[in-house]
Amino acid sequence: MQQAINKSDFISNLSVSCDTMTEMVVDDAVREILNLMVDTLANDGRVEVRGFGSFCLHHRRARMGRNPKTGESVPVPAKAIPHFKPGKALREAVNDKVAS
Repeated sequence: MQQAINKSDFISNLSVSCDTMTEMVVDDAVREILNLMVDTLANDGRVEVRGFGSFCLHHRRARMGRNPKTGESVPVPAKAIPHFKPGKALREAVNDKVAS
């Protein structure tokens, strides 16, 4: 089973790779990048990182759902769901690793 990497592990690994930057500087940079991405998506924008992928929103209409416990109809409000579409380079790199 593969190990998951969380944000703090990502920051630690990145600061080790960047000898000239302290972990605090890398932490600030990563947090600022993520905040910019969130703000862009929250304003119905699109974030595209060439070779990696793109983030956008998929909009779902309001609908009538059903409470599985009682069977009662329940209104489900419209919502926007973040969506990630991997880029070609990322897909190929992952598939090359899986195939070998």
